[in-house]
Amino acid sequence: MEDQPPRSLYQAIAAYIRGQIEERPDVGIILGSGLGVVASRVEEAVTFPYDGLPFWPRSGVEGHQGELVIGRWAGHVVAVMRGRAHYYEGYSMAELALPVRVLHALGIKHLVVTNAAGGLDPAFHAGDVMLITDHINLVGMAGLSPLRGPNDPVLGPRFPDMRQAYDPTLAGLARSVAKEKLITLREGVYVMVAGPVFETPADIRFLRLIGADAVGMSTVPEVVTARHLGLPVLGLSGITNVAPLSADDAPTTHEEVLATAQVIGPRMRTLIEGVLEKL
Repeated sequence: MEDQPPRSLYQAIAAYIRGQIEERPDVGIILGSGLGVVASRVEEAVTFPYDGLPFWPRSGVEGHQGELVIGRWAGHVVAVMRGRAHYYEGYSMAELALPVRVLHALGIKHLVVTNAAGGLDPAFHAGDVMLITDHINLVGMAGLSPLRGPNDPVLGPRFPDMRQAYDPTLAGLARSVAKEKLITLREGVYVMVAGPVFETPADIRFLRLIGADAVGMSTVPEVVTARHLGLPVLGLSGITNVAPLSADDAPTTHEEVLATAQVIGPRMRTLIEGVLEKL
C-alpha cells in the first residue's frame, strides 16, 4: 500500500471498532516508545490488540504494546494507541497514516502525538519533556509522504498548509499545565529520520545546523495526515538520550531509550491529563 487507500477502508475499520464501544472518542493519543504507562488512567476501557484490527500496522519493536485503548479520561472519551509502527519496519507512509485516518473516522477532534527522541539542543538533558513547536520533514523532502497518490477532497486538500502543524492553542494549554504542575517543559523543533540506525556525530552536527532540537524516527507522517484532515495536533517528545557529538561518546542503545522513557512517562501522563481537563 504505497498510495492512500480509499476512504471506504478507513470507514470500514472505524465501523468495526464502533460496533464494540458505547461512546465515540473525541481525542486521539499516540504513545511512543516506552510511554505506554500514559494510558494507565483510562477508565471503562475497551482494548483492541492491533493484530485483531484489519490492515492496522503492527510494531514489533520493544516498548510498543500494540493495542488501541478506548475509554474515559479527564472528562473525555479517548482513543489511545499504545505503540506505533515505523517506516523502518517495512511499512509505507500510507500504512503508517492509516490509524490517524481511522481515529478521525471514529470522531476525534484533537490529536496528541508523543515520541521518544534524542536531544540535539545542548541545553537538553535525558528525562526532559519537549513541546514540539514545529518539525523538519526530512523523509518528506526525500519523497516519502503519507499523502502520495490521488487526493480525496472530502478528507482534505491536495496541498495542505503546514505553517501551524502544531496547534498554538493546545501548546498554550500544555505550557499552562506544565507551570501549574511544576513540570519543566522544553520547547523545540523535531526532525524525523527514517532509522533504524542511530545518527552519526556528523548527522547530529548537520541536524543541529538546520535548526532541529530533537530527532526521532516517527510522528511526522501522523502529523501530516492529521493536518490534512484538519485535526489540531499537540506534540510532545520525551528526551530519552542526548545525541553524541563525538565517536568517543557512549553509544545510544534502545535499552537506554526505554529505561529513560519509563521515567518520563508519569510526567507525560500528568501533562496530557492536565491538557484534557482544560480542553
